[in-house]
Amino acid sequence: QVHLVESGGGLVQAGGSLRLSCAASGLTSRPYAMGWFRQAPGKEREFVGTISWSGAYWHYPDSVKGRFTASRDNAKNTVYLQMSGLKPEDTAVYYCAAAETITSWDTAHTAGEYDYWGQGTQVTVSS
Repeated sequence: QVHLVESGGGLVQAGGSLRLSCAASGLTSRPYAMGWFRQAPGKEREFVGTISWSGAYWHYPDSVKGRFTASRDNAKNTVYLQMSGLKPEDTAVYYCAAAETITSWDTAHTAGEYDYWGQGTQVTVSS
């Protein structure tokens, strides 16, 4: 059974930084890509980044580009989301997700591409 466990969320002041971790277990093979999404109360789930397990490909939406960076540690089966320059509008529950395959990197920002999801970790940015 696949488990993705996020950690590292918390309360931070605007302009601060946090690093989220996502530990994966139970995978029978290396996932093709790992994605990060977030969901604020009353809003739809939003894509915030993806990285291929090889590390050769990554993509971020304009809303976080230059502030968020995804990385991975293959030996630990863990991916990270380094967030800096945090803003109050970044407040949300953050989820990691694993994709066994990707139809196209053009669609890697869509939740439907991902097969497994973590339980989420809360990030709150105060103004």
